[in-house]
Amino acid sequence: MSRIGKQPVVVPEKVDVKIDGTFVSVKGPNGQLEYKFNESVKIEKNNNEIVVTPVDESKNSRSNWGTARTLISNMITGVSTGFTKVLEFNGVGYKAAVAGNVITLNLGYSHPIDFTLPVGVTAKVNKNQIEVVGADKELVGFVAAKIRSFREPEPYKGKGVKYLEERIIRKAGKSGGKK
Repeated sequence: MSRIGKQPVVVPEKVDVKIDGTFVSVKGPNGQLEYKFNESVKIEKNNNEIVVTPVDESKNSRSNWGTARTLISNMITGVSTGFTKVLEFNGVGYKAAVAGNVITLNLGYSHPIDFTLPVGVTAKVNKNQIEVVGADKELVGFVAAKIRSFREPEPYKGKGVKYLEERIIRKAGKSGGKK
């Protein structure tokens, strides 16, 4: 039995959920999200709660049960409050700027990197931090990972783009091994 799957998802007042078989559409103040779930789960709305149950006792149904419940919960959280990932960049001359839906990054290369943000995701730059905000948790995480991949943090001086809560394990340089 899935402990996560058993829990009902509470729908806030400002969020509208429509269920058509396994197709779920969620609309709220931060936008609209929709997802087509696997046929192995049954999704029902009772008053202001959504209950996900497996269709049968097969391994496929039970494995998709908790996943479907969590995805619905993330959709409701996304359209009501949204998701945020904060990145931090360190390095001499490293800069970032946002113009419309394009973020321009100067990360020590001979050229600036222009990254077009997908629809539904916005970014803000504050000093040496980039804040990625959106309703879709998967898309926000993907954009943050893509920005981080342009210059991953290196272990010697810690230069590069990292998540704010990420800890970089530092290494001693060439002279660190001599005694």
